[in-house]
Amino acid sequence: MNKNQVVIGVDVGTGSARAGVFNLAGEMLSTARRDITLYQPQPHHAEQSSEEIWTAICDSVKQALAESGTAPESVAGIGFDATCSLVVVGHNNQPLPVNADGDVSRDIIVWMDHRATEQARRINKMGHPVLRYVGDKISPEMETPKLLWLKENIPETFNAAWQFFDLADWLTWRASGDLVRSVCTLTCKWTWLAHEQRWDDSYFESIGLEEFPREHYVRIGQNMQSPGTACGQGVTLEAANQLGLLPGTPVAVGMIDAHAGGIGSVGVVDGALKNMAYVFGTSSCTMTTTEEPVFIPGVWGPYYSAMVPGMWLSEGGQSAAGAAIDRLLSLHPAAHDAKAEAKRFGKPLPVYLADLLLEQVEDISQAVTLAEGIHVVPEFLGNRAPFADPDARAIIAGLGMDSSFQNLLQFYVAGVCGIGYGLRQILEVQEKAGAPVDNIVISGGAGQHPLIRQLLADACGKPILSTRSAEPVLLGSAILGAVAGGLFATLPEGMAALSSVDLRYMPDTRVHEQHEKRYCSFTLLQQTAKTLEG
Repeated sequence: MNKNQVVIGVDVGTGSARAGVFNLAGEMLSTARRDITLYQPQPHHAEQSSEEIWTAICDSVKQALAESGTAPESVAGIGFDATCSLVVVGHNNQPLPVNADGDVSRDIIVWMDHRATEQARRINKMGHPVLRYVGDKISPEMETPKLLWLKENIPETFNAAWQFFDLADWLTWRASGDLVRSVCTLTCKWTWLAHEQRWDDSYFESIGLEEFPREHYVRIGQNMQSPGTACGQGVTLEAANQLGLLPGTPVAVGMIDAHAGGIGSVGVVDGALKNMAYVFGTSSCTMTTTEEPVFIPGVWGPYYSAMVPGMWLSEGGQSAAGAAIDRLLSLHPAAHDAKAEAKRFGKPLPVYLADLLLEQVEDISQAVTLAEGIHVVPEFLGNRAPFADPDARAIIAGLGMDSSFQNLLQFYVAGVCGIGYGLRQILEVQEKAGAPVDNIVISGGAGQHPLIRQLLADACGKPILSTRSAEPVLLGSAILGAVAGGLFATLPEGMAALSSVDLRYMPDTRVHEQHEKRYCSFTLLQQTAKTLEG
C-alpha cells in the first residue's frame, strides 16, 4: 500500500454534490461542492436533472483534487453515494422527462417526491409477502410505486425507457459504463430479495408492472453486486476527461447516501452490531445491523447485505429532519429578521440559533427548559418510521401571542426535541422486536452542532457519538473506493481502518424527568392527530 495514495468519495444529496479526497489514515485532505437545483413544479412533486448533477460532480472532483495537491495517478479508487432517487434513461443514453411538461432536463424523480402515494396505498392493500421486507408497508419514496406512477401517468416515458436507475447506480454507470446495480439500492428501494438473490415475479405481476419479469428485469437490474465491488474496467476515457482522473481508475459499486454515512461511522466502537448509524440531514435515516433478520413493524427491512456484507439491516428515520427544523422556524414571526441576522454572520439560521443558545445556558442539556409549554411533532412530510404513515402531519402546541426572538429560540429547542422523540420511538420498537443498540453514531450536515447532539442524547436516552471525520458520508463513499481499488480486502476492514470516535454526548440524568414528560406529550399529540384524521 502506497502511503501517497488517496481515495475519493462523492456524495449527492438533495441540495448539492460534494467530493472529498482522503488519505489512507481516513483524513480528508480537501473537499468541494456544487449546489444542484431541486424543481418542485406542484405539491408532492420533486424533480432534478441528471446532467446538472453529473456536471456538479465533475467540477467538485476536479476542484477537490486540485486543492489537495494530489496527482490523478495517486487516486486508488472512487466511490459514489446518492439519494434514493429514480433516474430514467432512454435509448442512446438520452434523458427522458418525468413530468407532464415534457421537460427532458428533469429526468429524476427525487426521493422525497410523494406523487406515488396512491400507488403505494394500492400496493400495500395487496399485502404481498415481499412487503414483509419493507416493514410491511412500501413507501411512496421507494421506486416501484414511482415506476407504477410513471406507467399510469406518463406511459410514453415509461415505454421509451431503456434503463431505470437508482441515482447511485446511474452515477457508477456514467463513470464506468457498467450496468451493474448495487445490492444496497435494489434491496432497500426496489424489492430485490438479496438473501435469496432474486426478484419476485409475482410481486411485479400483481401490482401492474408485469413488463419487468417478462423482460427478465433488463431495465432495472440483472447484475447485482455488493457496495465496494469494482465496476467494469474502471473510469471510462470520456468520464476520465470530465472528472480529471486517469482512465481505468477503479470505480466502486455505490450505495444510498445515508448508508454511506453508516459505512463511515458504525464501525467506530465494537463493530457495527453495537451501534445505530443516524444520518441527520434534510431527512434522517437510522440504520441498525443485526446478525439475523429482525422484523420490526414500521421499520424498513430487514435487508440482507444492504450495508455491511453478510449482515442484516433495519432502516428507519424521518422524512423531514433538517428540513423540518427549517420549515418550523419559517413559520415564526421573528424568522425573517433572524435569518437576515444569521446571514450577516455567514451562518444558516439553525446554526446561528444553536450558537446563541450555547451563550444563554451554562449547560447544554438545560436548554430544554427554554421550550417549556411548547411541543412540536415535526412530521411535515409524514412519518417514515415507526408508523409508515405518509399522511401524518406536523403538530405545534402551546402557541401564544409572543413573536419575540426569544420565542423563536424556544421554538427551535422544541423542534429539535421533537426530532429526538421521533428517534426514541424508533429505538423503542427496535428494542422490543429484538434489535437493541448501545450507541448512536451521528453524521449528516444538520447534526453537526454540539447543541443538537446533546439535546438528541437527552431526548432519546442513548449516547450520541461523533466520528473523527467531519464528513462520515463522504468517508463512507471513499471507503468503497478504497475497497474497489484493492487497498482493503473487505468493507469491514476498510471501515475499521479509516473511521474512529471523536466525541461522546451522554444523556444527562438531571433532565431525564423533563424529557419523560415531554415525550408523553409528544406521543399524545400524535395519537390525537391520528384520531382526528380518522
